[in-house]
Amino acid sequence: MFEPQAKTTGTQFTTTVALLLMAFIFIPAVLILSGRFGNLAFSLAAAGSGLCVVLAWVSWTKYSRLSIPSIEQPVTRTK
Repeated sequence: MFEPQAKTTGTQFTTTVALLLMAFIFIPAVLILSGRFGNLAFSLAAAGSGLCVVLAWVSWTKYSRLSIPSIEQPVTRTK
């Protein structure tokens, strides 16, 4: 029933989601909770978020090209 040679997509999208969560939730939350540290802290947080977004984009473009394997056998037609 299942094709043993089928390429699996795996869980590579977990990295993309984790990087986006870090960029848009964790880094701003740490910045807000840490209080007022001035422009240096804001600049570091913005740079860290930007880096996480870029790495998530690279991860997405790398792994989004994988195809999802079919779970059924291809129909072979005989004459």
